[in-house]
Amino acid sequence: MPFTDLPRPTDAELEILRVLWDQGPSTVRDVHTILQRQREIGYTTVLKLMQIMSAKGLVARDETARAHVYQARVAQEQTQRQLVGHLLDRAFGGSAAKLMMQALSGRKSSAGEIAQMHQMLADFEKGKEPQP
Repeated sequence: MPFTDLPRPTDAELEILRVLWDQGPSTVRDVHTILQRQREIGYTTVLKLMQIMSAKGLVARDETARAHVYQARVAQEQTQRQLVGHLLDRAFGGSAAKLMMQALSGRKSSAGEIAQMHQMLADFEKGKEPQP
Protein backbone atom coordinates (compact mmCIF):
# COMPACT_ATOMS: atom_id res chain seq x y z
CA MET A 1 0.00 0.00 0.00
CA PRO A 2 1.62 3.31 -1.05
CA PHE A 3 2.37 5.80 1.71
CA THR A 4 -0.13 8.37 0.42
CA ASP A 5 -2.95 5.79 0.26
CA LEU A 6 -2.75 4.85 3.93
CA PRO A 7 -5.84 5.68 5.97
CA ARG A 8 -4.98 7.93 8.88
CA PRO A 9 -5.84 6.12 12.13
CA THR A 10 -8.00 7.79 14.75
CA ASP A 11 -6.75 8.15 18.32
CA ALA A 12 -8.66 5.01 19.38
CA GLU A 13 -7.25 3.08 16.41
CA LEU A 14 -3.74 4.24 17.31
CA GLU A 15 -4.20 2.80 20.81
CA ILE A 16 -5.01 -0.57 19.26
CA LEU A 17 -2.15 -0.33 16.78
CA ARG A 18 0.30 0.37 19.63
CA VAL A 19 -0.84 -2.85 21.32
CA LEU A 20 -0.43 -4.82 18.09
CA TRP A 21 3.01 -3.29 17.42
CA ASP A 22 4.14 -4.11 20.97
CA GLN A 23 2.53 -7.55 21.34
CA GLY A 24 2.43 -8.79 17.76
CA PRO A 25 -0.58 -10.68 16.36
CA SER A 26 -3.34 -10.71 18.99
CA THR A 27 -6.96 -11.61 19.50
CA VAL A 28 -9.59 -9.01 20.37
CA ARG A 29 -9.59 -10.37 23.93
CA ASP A 30 -5.79 -9.88 24.18
CA VAL A 31 -6.06 -6.28 22.96
CA HIS A 32 -9.03 -5.57 25.22
CA THR A 33 -7.18 -6.91 28.28
CA ILE A 34 -4.24 -4.58 27.65
CA LEU A 35 -6.38 -1.52 26.89
CA GLN A 36 -8.55 -2.21 29.96
CA ARG A 37 -5.45 -1.70 32.14
CA GLN A 38 -5.14 1.85 30.78
CA ARG A 39 -8.78 2.92 30.78
CA GLU A 40 -12.33 1.63 30.96
CA ILE A 41 -13.28 0.24 27.54
CA GLY A 42 -15.81 -2.38 26.56
CA TYR A 43 -14.94 -5.60 24.77
CA THR A 44 -17.53 -4.94 22.07
CA THR A 45 -16.06 -1.47 21.49
CA VAL A 46 -12.62 -2.98 20.88
CA LEU A 47 -14.16 -5.65 18.63
CA LYS A 48 -16.04 -3.06 16.54
CA LEU A 49 -12.97 -0.82 16.25
CA MET A 50 -10.83 -3.75 15.09
CA GLN A 51 -13.48 -4.76 12.53
CA ILE A 52 -13.51 -1.19 11.19
CA MET A 53 -9.71 -1.16 11.14
CA SER A 54 -9.75 -4.39 9.13
CA ALA A 55 -12.14 -2.85 6.60
CA LYS A 56 -9.91 0.24 6.34
CA GLY A 57 -6.82 -1.90 5.78
CA LEU A 58 -5.06 -0.89 9.01
CA VAL A 59 -5.02 -4.45 10.34
CA ALA A 60 -5.11 -7.91 8.80
CA ARG A 61 -7.41 -10.55 10.29
CA ASP A 62 -6.56 -14.26 10.33
CA GLU A 63 -9.85 -16.15 10.47
CA THR A 64 -8.42 -19.69 10.47
CA ALA A 65 -8.89 -20.15 14.23
CA ARG A 66 -12.12 -19.71 16.21
CA ALA A 67 -10.73 -16.54 17.83
CA HIS A 68 -9.65 -14.28 14.98
CA VAL A 69 -6.11 -12.98 15.23
CA TYR A 70 -5.34 -9.44 14.13
CA GLN A 71 -2.03 -7.86 13.22
CA ALA A 72 -1.01 -4.40 12.09
CA ARG A 73 -0.65 -4.16 8.30
CA VAL A 74 1.59 -1.10 8.45
CA ALA A 75 4.82 -0.71 10.40
CA GLN A 76 4.83 1.66 13.36
CA GLU A 77 7.51 3.85 11.73
CA GLN A 78 5.48 4.22 8.54
CA THR A 79 2.38 5.29 10.48
CA GLN A 80 4.43 7.73 12.56
CA ARG A 81 5.95 9.26 9.39
CA GLN A 82 2.50 9.67 7.92
CA LEU A 83 1.10 11.34 11.05
CA VAL A 84 4.12 13.62 11.46
CA GLY A 85 3.91 14.53 7.78
CA HIS A 86 0.27 15.58 8.17
CA LEU A 87 1.11 17.54 11.34
CA LEU A 88 4.11 19.16 9.66
CA ASP A 89 1.99 20.34 6.73
CA ARG A 90 -1.07 21.41 8.73
CA ALA A 91 0.48 23.05 11.78
CA PHE A 92 3.96 24.11 10.67
CA GLY A 93 3.54 24.96 6.99
CA GLY A 94 5.92 22.14 6.06
CA SER A 95 8.78 23.51 8.18
CA ALA A 96 10.64 20.71 9.97
CA ALA A 97 12.67 23.35 11.84
CA LYS A 98 9.51 24.91 13.33
CA LEU A 99 8.27 21.46 14.33
CA MET A 100 11.58 20.63 16.00
CA MET A 101 11.70 23.96 17.85
CA GLN A 102 8.17 23.43 19.22
CA ALA A 103 8.99 19.86 20.22
CA LEU A 104 12.13 20.97 22.04
CA SER A 105 10.47 23.92 23.76
CA GLY A 106 7.54 21.79 24.93
CA ARG A 107 9.51 19.65 27.39
CA LYS A 108 13.02 19.02 28.68
CA SER A 109 15.02 16.61 26.54
CA SER A 110 17.65 14.34 28.05
CA ALA A 111 21.30 14.60 27.04
CA GLY A 112 20.91 11.22 25.31
CA GLU A 113 17.96 12.44 23.26
CA ILE A 114 19.83 15.58 22.23
CA ALA A 115 22.86 13.50 21.23
CA GLN A 116 20.59 11.25 19.20
CA MET A 117 19.10 14.30 17.44
CA HIS A 118 22.60 15.56 16.61
CA GLN A 119 23.47 12.17 15.13
CA MET A 120 20.25 12.10 13.12
CA LEU A 121 20.96 15.56 11.70
CA ALA A 122 24.55 14.54 10.85
CA ASP A 123 23.27 11.40 9.11
CA PHE A 124 20.65 13.43 7.25
CA GLU A 125 23.31 15.89 6.03
CA LYS A 126 25.37 12.94 4.74
CA GLY A 127 22.36 11.69 2.81
CA LYS A 128 21.70 8.72 5.09
CA GLU A 129 18.25 7.75 6.24
CA PRO A 130 17.96 8.89 9.89
CA GLN A 131 17.25 6.06 12.33
CA PRO A 132 14.66 6.77 15.05
